[in-house]
Amino acid sequence: MEDTGGQELQMEKLKLAVAGKGGVGKTTIAGTLARLLAKEGHGVIAVDADPAMNLKFALGIKESPPPISELKNLIFERTGAYTGTGIYKLNPKVDDIIERYGAKGPDGVVLLVMGTIDKGGSGCICPESAFLRSLLRHVIFKGNTVIMDMEAGIEHLGRGTAKGVDLMLTVVEPGMRSIETVGRIKQLGEDIGIKNIAGVINKATDSEMIIEIERKLEELDIPLLGVVPYDPALIKADMEGKAPLDVGGEAVERIKGIKKKIFSAFV
Repeated sequence: MEDTGGQELQMEKLKLAVAGKGGVGKTTIAGTLARLLAKEGHGVIAVDADPAMNLKFALGIKESPPPISELKNLIFERTGAYTGTGIYKLNPKVDDIIERYGAKGPDGVVLLVMGTIDKGGSGCICPESAFLRSLLRHVIFKGNTVIMDMEAGIEHLGRGTAKGVDLMLTVVEPGMRSIETVGRIKQLGEDIGIKNIAGVINKATDSEMIIEIERKLEELDIPLLGVVPYDPALIKADMEGKAPLDVGGEAVERIKGIKKKIFSAFV
């Protein structure tokens, strides 16, 4: 679809999951994309599904809403887990959660924080996990534009949810561990049915390194949507407690270009 500005983009509802190794800058990219789309008139729900729970800073939201996973009484009531039988609902009521527990930020973006689940050593499927997956499925199919800041393991996504995801955007920085993580994310995404997976190189400083990373992504059959340079403006934004979009800089301009490519290629 040709990008003719915000008015036409309002016709499309993007469902985007952003994933990568911790520290690669995926939260900055996810938050900036969410704000850019909201400025164009999209009703954006930004989902923080990363255990670090830092998406609020990239959005410019001062106070984070409560992590949904910590609402134990609500979860146990909605799933019926309080009975102590070990049986609970896999599709509990979640249609009021965004309004009750979402935080509205700049440009009208609504932030929803999923939180983490303590699995102990069992790795079991628990009421909290069932509730979060049901909630994420509701968010994705609700009709809004959704930007999800995921952890590397894309923990909360399941097969049913993945069908609604337009694109898994994997963020990679210079370094083999980051590239290896992107390879695992691609495999996880394909395993649950995500059809479109693309890459972004972040914190780039060296042209030869960029060429090498692009070659590695080609080997993984991951198309490259853009390169975001190392930008001191992002450090300035962090030091001042501001969202990157409110400070600007070359990195933000590159993310704007990535947004255009996403819509032209995948939506």
